[in-house]
Amino acid sequence: MTVAPCERDTYAVICKGADALTTLADGFCFGEGPRWFEGLLWFSDMLGEAVHTVNLLGDMTTLPLPGHRPSGLGFRPDGTLLIVSTAHRKLLRYDGYTVEPFADLSGVVPADLGDMVVDAVGRAYVGAQAREGGVIARVDPDGSVAIVAENLHFPNGMVITPDHATLIVAESTGRRLTAFTIGTDGSLGDRRIFADGLDGPPDGICLDAEGGVWVAMTLANQFERIVEGGDVTDRVEMGDRIAIACALGGPERRTLFLLTSADAYPERLIGTKESRLEAMTVAAPGAGLP
Repeated sequence: MTVAPCERDTYAVICKGADALTTLADGFCFGEGPRWFEGLLWFSDMLGEAVHTVNLLGDMTTLPLPGHRPSGLGFRPDGTLLIVSTAHRKLLRYDGYTVEPFADLSGVVPADLGDMVVDAVGRAYVGAQAREGGVIARVDPDGSVAIVAENLHFPNGMVITPDHATLIVAESTGRRLTAFTIGTDGSLGDRRIFADGLDGPPDGICLDAEGGVWVAMTLANQFERIVEGGDVTDRVEMGDRIAIACALGGPERRTLFLLTSADAYPERLIGTKESRLEAMTVAAPGAGLP
């Protein structure tokens, strides 16, 4: 995949739309939760009730999920795919052949589910997206559920650092990234601010090997690379496109995959197929999970 170079100024790489991006796929309703796994980019089509895969040539396949609105995705160590069913407040399990229920969170979470990250032993951390009073639930490999973080402002994208010691979550309505220390038992503690006062509500995020977090800034129509403390080192401007989610993958994990939409509010997009998956090459490779 070949992309044009970005334009560099004194503090950030500014990449503007088609000048730097390659379109890999379009014609789906609302893309969320991109994950790179076994040579494919996997992502949810939340309103299209499906999970898609795309390779670097743009070839797309579809796993239909009628009756579900999938969002967060995550792979367990055995390769099983976990899928968040947002409004049902459940996790589904896909083994490559069949989709089955895995865990029911409806009795313990205060709002519909959103994004998710799965750790190296198969524990899933899932956000329940209340604007205030949101929580992160941990779903263990046996399907048991525990609330491990509370009082979050719309918890969204999540990553785990390469040493498996820190979880970073985007708080959308809080306009910040928040970090937690992961205990040996999977608990979350030592809550602290990673970056605050962001340029827009953060949605999906991914982590690189130099400690930078790429963040989809929805209402700001751009993706930003942010380091701890809040400095922006790189920015990808999307014009009139809404930034939804991102992932680092490809053979060297230096391909930044960007999901965008025509509107920030999913309900306005029901029945449309205006979302897009684009990609560009970046300097620092992906790291950690997902």
